[in-house]
Amino acid sequence: MGTNYGDWLRERRETAGLTQQQLAEAAVMTRTHIAHIEAGRRVPSREDARRLDNALGTGNVLSSFLPRNDRAVADHFEAARAFEQQATMIREFALSYVPGILQTERYMRAVLGVAFPPLREEECDRAVVTRLERAEILADPVTPVVWALLDEAVLRRPVGGAGVMAEQIMHVVRLAEANRIRVHVLPFGLGAHPLLQNMLTLMAFDDQPSVAYVEGLHTGVVHDSPAMVERFRDTYDLALGDALPQRESLALMRATAKDYGHHD
Repeated sequence: MGTNYGDWLRERRETAGLTQQQLAEAAVMTRTHIAHIEAGRRVPSREDARRLDNALGTGNVLSSFLPRNDRAVADHFEAARAFEQQATMIREFALSYVPGILQTERYMRAVLGVAFPPLREEECDRAVVTRLERAEILADPVTPVVWALLDEAVLRRPVGGAGVMAEQIMHVVRLAEANRIRVHVLPFGLGAHPLLQNMLTLMAFDDQPSVAYVEGLHTGVVHDSPAMVERFRDTYDLALGDALPQRESLALMRATAKDYGHHD
């Protein structure tokens, strides 16, 4: 995607003597959406690009040179992190480890400690600070709404050892008991489920289209094609339908924390 496309849009808007708000009104879009396109954080849909061309009198230039909607980012989480800070609803699916915004510091350090190539101590410290800053979105008692769908493997893999796991699991339990998040577990006994292949984050916003972030080894892709986002959302909903209800999920998590040595 590109920043070049965003620069290009901004130049044409300024040449036309329009503010972002004026262009938004002419193209029937939100100012925030246009700001994200110009900043290189978002690719417009083909329909948005067509409306931008009409509003700016640029023929079909913006439509013809539209970048791909599904984009990998060099530092693969940067784009997703920016969206995470703006989202009004975040739905996480975790296959192997606890999602970043729900991690305790000791758990973070255990995860970062096995990075390859290895992180220097100062790099690890910076990464921990970044994750702790991301978790500050939970300080607001209401926004964003956060749902966490966890494969049982997340609970059973002893990342950092028994003490770290007990603390981490109870941290998530307490967030759920305080009604700050919802949490559901996909139990081992279920066998295969629709989300077995990837980590997935779905993010919704008040004033712009939803996005999906899919993460793999050393890679991450933000999808903002409406068709792709809908497909990811449907897959998430299908898996959620097979998960344990929250009460049973929390009971399983408490029992697992107790197995790790946690005592109320």
